[in-house]
Amino acid sequence: MRILYGVVGEGMGHATRSRVLLEELTREHEVHIVVSGRARDYLAKRFQNVHGIWGYTLAYEGNSVSKWQTLLQNLQGAVTGWPQNIRQYFELVEKFQPDVVVSDFESFSYMFAKLHRLPVISVDNMQIINRCKHEPELLVGFEDAYEGTRTIVKAKLPGAFHYLVTTFFYPPVRKERTTLAPSILRPEILEAKSEPGEHLLVYQTSTTNTELPNILKQSGLPCRIYGLRRDISEDVVDGNLMYRPFSEKGFIDDLRTARAVVAGGGYTLMSEAVYLHKPLLSIPVEGQFEQVINALYLEKLGYGMYTKQLTHEALTDFLSRVPQCQEALKGYTQDGNKQLIAALREQLERAYEHRGHWRAEMAERE
Repeated sequence: MRILYGVVGEGMGHATRSRVLLEELTREHEVHIVVSGRARDYLAKRFQNVHGIWGYTLAYEGNSVSKWQTLLQNLQGAVTGWPQNIRQYFELVEKFQPDVVVSDFESFSYMFAKLHRLPVISVDNMQIINRCKHEPELLVGFEDAYEGTRTIVKAKLPGAFHYLVTTFFYPPVRKERTTLAPSILRPEILEAKSEPGEHLLVYQTSTTNTELPNILKQSGLPCRIYGLRRDISEDVVDGNLMYRPFSEKGFIDDLRTARAVVAGGGYTLMSEAVYLHKPLLSIPVEGQFEQVINALYLEKLGYGMYTKQLTHEALTDFLSRVPQCQEALKGYTQDGNKQLIAALREQLERAYEHRGHWRAEMAERE
């Protein structure tokens, strides 16, 4: 089977999750990968037939998305990047004729599928916002943000053959052709042995969040901080704070031995912390409701705590909850990635078998 696999490049979570599935698929099928941003370099080191494309990016100010800077840099990127995407589109048409498309929230592969009336299988965590029912009580105060984000998610990959949604929480499914499955985890996470520790693992994607160090210093706890200082090549110690350059092995070791985690609302790290039974204080990036809903469910399940802004009081409150969170997390288990991989194989076979009917159905809709 020939598969076109699209990976959105904003943030590295999509790439690390897709890597797991691509390792399975490339053993059995011919796969071409389209990907944008930093994710391209990550995947190109591991797979053949990786095509870099322009993709949407976010600009940050403090712990929130700067809408104006985001708009500017994406307008600039569209002017230079979109023509390149079109050229690569025609190159792919000439050299590779896929049978099925898999998209991790990536638009180029989806458009390719629609133009060629190919079945698309969506694999990501975002579709849970649109394809599941969420209790009104959970969304109090976030109704407008929820509806706005749901509209965007719904418009991203409409009319896919099937939606595989990765998750650690399970709201009722409200739409057909939807399967919820446990989070996709890297082999390094599956192999990691969770051990108790004293330090906080702190992961911060925004380098402009200048208030964070002072708050962490007040805790008195040892803190191992990633992401805040990207200019360093070795550990930098400042009292109880240790700034660390990114190392996958070092990060995972700090995660598996942490007392707790302080991070944003990104799904990948949150799902890894849940799997390793590490309580997490989630401070979602302002303006990204998909991070907020992750944090709301995390708190609802007792696995951690949501806060809009990190303060000394919020951190103290979270630390007092850590023992209860640890107890709640004992109940979380998953059998590696077996359920999701089995579901993907099943849907790929179905899509391949029904691609003729699918093309006819797409033609009728047009």
